Amino acid sequence: MGKLAVYKYAAAMFLTLQVVLSVFTLVGLFGGDVTPVGNMARALCVYILPLLIAANLVMIIYWIIRRKWLLLLIPIVTVACCIPYIGTYYQLNFDDPQKNTESGLKIATYNVAMFKRETSGFMAQDILAEMRRQKVDVLCLQEYNEVSGTQKNSESYKEYFPYMQVGRNDMMIFSRYPITGSKTILFEETNNSAMWADINVKSKEYRIFNVHLETTGINGTLYRAGKIMAQHREVDNNRLFNAILGNYTMGLMFRSGQAITIANEKRESDKPTILCGDFNDVPYSFVYNTVKGDMVDGFKECGAGWMYTYRGMKRQPVRIDYIFHDESIKGIAYYRSDLTYSDHFPVFMKIAL
Repeated sequence: MGKLAVYKYAAAMFLTLQVVLSVFTLVGLFGGDVTPVGNMARALCVYILPLLIAANLVMIIYWIIRRKWLLLLIPIVTVACCIPYIGTYYQLNFDDPQKNTESGLKIATYNVAMFKRETSGFMAQDILAEMRRQKVDVLCLQEYNEVSGTQKNSESYKEYFPYMQVGRNDMMIFSRYPITGSKTILFEETNNSAMWADINVKSKEYRIFNVHLETTGINGTLYRAGKIMAQHREVDNNRLFNAILGNYTMGLMFRSGQAITIANEKRESDKPTILCGDFNDVPYSFVYNTVKGDMVDGFKECGAGWMYTYRGMKRQPVRIDYIFHDESIKGIAYYRSDLTYSDHFPVFMKIAL
């Protein structure tokens, strides 16, 4: 009876664990449908979805080993519900998007991290060389630094991109086609911003949004904690955790408001729209869902393999840079390049004309 009781207790514990995992996974899947204000715990479940999915995969193996076929259905159904989410990170496509030879309009977005504030201009020149190699038609830059950018390379940039539009200090749109109109979108209480430019491509105008939303604030907190530790001063783990969580939740609320501003601005567009930039947020979050709206995520449409765009501080890379487009536009290819001049990777998309 003792062994039987232990067996039943263990079985009940694993069943409880499975139910909890499935519930939290489903909450995470729909956590991005509600504003984080007043729903922060639900919203934060989105950010642990990869871990929850991995845990459900482990439970699938466990139930197979135990031959509990009925209970096996619980994690299988849970993971099946996550297939659209998984598609924002991985696409099974055997064609290499970079080798696509169809003609179209090539868009690129890149957070250049102020070119690391170097003043020789060589980073900006190498980035331009990559854009030439990729045959980019429209380039959207975030965290742009004039001193390291076109000021040092003005003639070479103008030679390839004859047209450019400046947003708020660190926002730029370069184009090989004429720019017929533009607008800078300022966000309250932060230095982040967005902009759009109307670009005339072979007598058809497209509205290109360049967006840079509020950062998480985690990097700054960890940097300050690292300096304290380097000076052999104690760091209270609880205070550090609370500081990180506080910065993240504050940044999330700022981004949520900014996402709503962008969504409203986008709805006013009467032209085919392409929206790209650094969202500082993951797929399926409130920010992602709000900015995307009824647009198409270019990677899900024509990407291949794993997609991640941020590699800062040697943490697990995540996807926080995007290119979306209206349903009236057809995507041909979507990929990233492994340039290492920033803590972001540049993202490229080609659309059909």
